Amino acid sequence: MTGFIVEILDAAVRQVAEAAHEELLADDVPAKLAAGDATLWGPDAESEAAVRLGWLTTAARSRELLPRLAELRQELADEGIDHVVLAGMGGSSLAPEVICRTADVDLTVLDTTDPGQVGAALADRLQQTVVVVSSKSGGTVETDSHRRAYLQAFRDAGLSAEDAGRRFVIVTDPGSPFVATAEEMGARAVFLADENVGGRYSALTAFGVVPSALAGADVATLLDQAETLAAELDGDNQALLLGALLGGAALAGRDKLLLADHDSGIVGLGDWAEQLIAESTGKLGRGILPVVLDQPTTVGSGDTLAVVTGSAPDAGGAAALVHGPLGAQFLGWEYATAVAGRLLGINPFDQPNVTESKDNTQRLLDSGLPDAAPAATFGAVEVYADADRLGDVQSLSDVLRAVLAAVPEQGYLAVLAYLDRFADASAADLRPMLARLTDRPVTFGWGPRFLHSTGQLHKGGPLNGTFLQITGVVAEDLPIPGRDYTFGGLQAAQAAGDLQALAGRQLPAYRLHLTDRPAGIGQLLEAVQ
Repeated sequence: MTGFIVEILDAAVRQVAEAAHEELLADDVPAKLAAGDATLWGPDAESEAAVRLGWLTTAARSRELLPRLAELRQELADEGIDHVVLAGMGGSSLAPEVICRTADVDLTVLDTTDPGQVGAALADRLQQTVVVVSSKSGGTVETDSHRRAYLQAFRDAGLSAEDAGRRFVIVTDPGSPFVATAEEMGARAVFLADENVGGRYSALTAFGVVPSALAGADVATLLDQAETLAAELDGDNQALLLGALLGGAALAGRDKLLLADHDSGIVGLGDWAEQLIAESTGKLGRGILPVVLDQPTTVGSGDTLAVVTGSAPDAGGAAALVHGPLGAQFLGWEYATAVAGRLLGINPFDQPNVTESKDNTQRLLDSGLPDAAPAATFGAVEVYADADRLGDVQSLSDVLRAVLAAVPEQGYLAVLAYLDRFADASAADLRPMLARLTDRPVTFGWGPRFLHSTGQLHKGGPLNGTFLQITGVVAEDLPIPGRDYTFGGLQAAQAAGDLQALAGRQLPAYRLHLTDRPAGIGQLLEAVQ
């Protein structure tokens, strides 16, 4: 047995989950899924599903990468290169971050366009750095920008063009234009991932394995854990029960999933699961909203489902517990999400609304940012919002009251911070503080990484979100070599493009711009109190 166990504690939730579980068994879902049956999600999803089920068996194939990765890690160490930077977005970065944080090995994850955060990464141990650039399509704007910046930094540090190119390891799909780019720049190694696995299901493919192994994590054990669970998936299994729990609860109105950890030994699993679940289920006006919490909680109402990974907390009122090692958790949640998608009647493998914000970003880069005046200014915080939504505000506290009042019944508040998630880390304290002031779920996302995650659900799922976007002045911008825009310009365009996508759906959206980041964050935290 894998040790992957789902324990449902709440009697009412158990009844709903068991009914959905029986339905899935009656439809022979485990056997069909194990056989790669692409018809499980309906005719509209069949063509996509037919080339997106490789995650079921990818752990076994990924094992073939391990000898090459061990040799590459030793080769780099022999040259004094022992600092691994991962440039990737969404599924390409979140799983390696969980793997390495759990293993307590050093991996710098670069999934931002914030100039301060990018600049800090470039200044950190450059002479000892190898950059893993991960992109399925090869055209991800953030990762291409990171690649350009690091290539220039290596050249500026005195490396020849050949030596600079050899500081890169590329992970991409077969047939990606990134393969030609890697050859042109003389990358040290290119790893081709499983093309039949979508990005958010790619934790156990080369996208998860390559950077983690180079950083020193024990990925062989991770794959062992996943393969053990994979052997159980052709019949009734615990991952099926988890899918029945998620999908059944959502259909019964509990479509806000409160995710917390308690003594599992795994660090950051909720951030990875958030992307998997939100981007997979948030479409056609349906979806499951993950709310990642620091600790188990009963905050919420009848539309929430609290699930804890790890042991039973002393207090917290979790509806269910999910036990298991990390490799099994990855595969188990992927399986459960696909099953929940079937119950919800959506295609869990596409992301139809993700490109909208990308297109808006490119248009704004081409045409320039919209010219707007703040509706109000309080110290270091400029407030941008429609006057009718904002009302008569006399203080920053009034603004936040207006934001909370705009959250509809059965809705949620999403705080979206286009800031430096390390230098401006205290901005994340807004989530629990705001959550204490409302009985509605409150999420927090760092931009632009959430665009590759919950961004799909914000626009494609139930249109009941209220959005508080936070942007900040750029103290020192960074050019992107070969582009006519900077990191600061790209970040601003991404924020503006996403805000336009939300406003276009008539969703309540507010932007707070910090003209002094530390002072502005301090003001916000004080105003919440």
